Amino acid sequence: MLGGLTGLTDPKGTDWGERMLNTVASQTIRHLFSASDSVEVLVRCYPSSKLLQGSIDSFKMSGQGLVIRKDFAVEEMSFETDAVAIDFGSVLAGKLNLKQPTQAVAQVVLSEIGINQAFQAELVKKRLLNLSEPGLMEISGGEPVSFTQVQIELLPGNRLHLVAKADLNNGELIPLAMTIGIGIEKRRRVSFKDPKIELDQAPEEQRQISQTLSMALVGILDNMVDLDRFDLDGVKMRLNRLETEGKKLIFSGYAEIERIPRSA
Repeated sequence: MLGGLTGLTDPKGTDWGERMLNTVASQTIRHLFSASDSVEVLVRCYPSSKLLQGSIDSFKMSGQGLVIRKDFAVEEMSFETDAVAIDFGSVLAGKLNLKQPTQAVAQVVLSEIGINQAFQAELVKKRLLNLSEPGLMEISGGEPVSFTQVQIELLPGNRLHLVAKADLNNGELIPLAMTIGIGIEKRRRVSFKDPKIELDQAPEEQRQISQTLSMALVGILDNMVDLDRFDLDGVKMRLNRLETEGKKLIFSGYAEIERIPRSA
């Protein structure tokens, strides 16, 4: 039966193997996200007889309005592989399994709104609230310190403006404001560097504390955005470049795909 199927095409000339793969791949990829506005998958395999040996020519995915792990909004994501070896039997079972790891060129676009929403995610808040590092508790008189009301504005030239409040857990809120440069370190970590602290919004008596707490917050952020903490099971992202463009933050790099994950 499979031998007969390999010769079938639809009226538009689309090969049956491509159609099957596109259907299975679309269903698989959609399940990686908690929510999505659109996910488009295009798999090329011509002639489809190559599919019997588990060989496909390329795999492309593009998505808009994606949500990862229920809290992290991605405005756009796309990736594209070269030739890939897959398990043909898994396709017949409605799944997509790789025979061997592969790499894909990838791009991820975050919006300013989405980044600010991410500061409300539990995974992020737990790194900003009730901090008991000795240096912070010395400032607060022995009480845990929290950084709240964090808001960022993307600026040209790979910089952002950040405002926040430091809660010393004694009824005192210290306003924080700064511009920070952002970059990539070791292809997996977003670094926050070259902060320019702004003290004009803080009362005179709070400015020294505001300076110290602002630098502490920069250090926390600099160690927070490590892509290994956000990887999908079986997929590692590596970054070559980031740039701010209007109200968007654009990452480009590649994905190391060991296996197709089953869920976000």
